[in-house]
Amino acid sequence: MDSAADPVIALATGGWRGMLLIAGAVLAGAWLQTASHRWRWRSRRRPKRSDFQMLLGRKRRTGTSTPPAPFPAPTANVFDAAAQLRAVERATFRRQRLLNRGEARLLRVLDEACAETAPDWRVMAQVSLGEILSSPDEDAFRAVNSKRVDLLIIGGDGQALHAVELQGSGHHLGPAATRDAIKREALRRAGIGYLEVQPGDTPAEIRAKVAKLAARGQRAA
Repeated sequence: MDSAADPVIALATGGWRGMLLIAGAVLAGAWLQTASHRWRWRSRRRPKRSDFQMLLGRKRRTGTSTPPAPFPAPTANVFDAAAQLRAVERATFRRQRLLNRGEARLLRVLDEACAETAPDWRVMAQVSLGEILSSPDEDAFRAVNSKRVDLLIIGGDGQALHAVELQGSGHHLGPAATRDAIKREALRRAGIGYLEVQPGDTPAEIRAKVAKLAARGQRAA
């Protein structure tokens, strides 16, 4: 008899304890064999390293890499009306002055002057040039679109007649002078008058200027 079988025979003849040991050994062997088969099956299905390199767009041999594709740029019009409403609802607002003190006084004087000399005329405040001017030249329109005049005299039909600017002490210097020149030229080309009021002008002088404009308009009509 083979001597290798002696331990098995000894365990088999050792009663129920031997039988338990034999059964445990058989189960352990079966589990190890199953685990070995599973490991071999998974290793065959696992992608090779070169596959990962291809997925990542890398070239290991040359040492270069291809950067990932950038995310698409957001569209310009993502801030829609609903998003605007949410932004307004969570924000705080406070009131601010439309006119400074000098402009407010000038508005009252102009209203009185128009009532005396041209009852159909009305005075508007802080009017954007983009609302009263148009141009087929896009660059020229963008140059004036966001600019405003302090006050604007309009006729009874709603047409813009005369822009009124209250000039401060530094209006003739640097960018302020350039802005005034742009507004003045654009208004002139559209046939809209441009009236400058100096800080030292009295109400009587301002009324006289408005009366002269009204008389000129009546003669032109």
